[in-house]
Amino acid sequence: MLINIHPRDPQPRLIKQAADVLRKGGVIIYPTDTVYGLGCDIFQQKAVERICRLKGIDPAKANLSFICSDLSDLSKYARAINTPQYRFIRQHIPGPFTFILPASREVPKILKSKKDTIGLRVPDHRITHAIAAELGHPLLSSSLPGDMVEEYTDPEQIHNKFEKLVDLVIDGGIGGMSYSTIVDMTGDEPEVTRQGIGQL
Repeated sequence: MLINIHPRDPQPRLIKQAADVLRKGGVIIYPTDTVYGLGCDIFQQKAVERICRLKGIDPAKANLSFICSDLSDLSKYARAINTPQYRFIRQHIPGPFTFILPASREVPKILKSKKDTIGLRVPDHRITHAIAAELGHPLLSSSLPGDMVEEYTDPEQIHNKFEKLVDLVIDGGIGGMSYSTIVDMTGDEPEVTRQGIGQL
């Protein structure tokens, strides 16, 4: 199914529809401030496993991120965040950054990496914010399977390719082709481990 949601003024009825799909264990494709991503509810293990099968990856080795509506989720899903780290993250959100942080006990075991970390994102995109807020907790997010190609910027072409593999595709306009910048916050100083569109 393909639905059109306005990128600057998301329709509440359609946002609720997307959140309901997630709550029922569905997998969606949705826009962010970088690329279109695969998403599911972090507490729906079968949906997490579906995304990993689509990507051909082991959940513990996957680069999966938590998409949050704001910083309120930070203290719940990440631990040992000191004041300078908090201020640094706050300065760069919302925006195209993924912050690698120590995972708290609230993170489902299937989603913890072997290093016991998670990636947290607060994208600068109103559709993404609205879905996470309606859901009431973060979405799991991953890039679309395969190499980034121009077709992945067009939601109609994305729908044509993935409609049988996911439950919902959200058309929020043409997407980007650049990934987020990954910043490892587990050491003494923030360290960029992947340079993407976000500039520190």
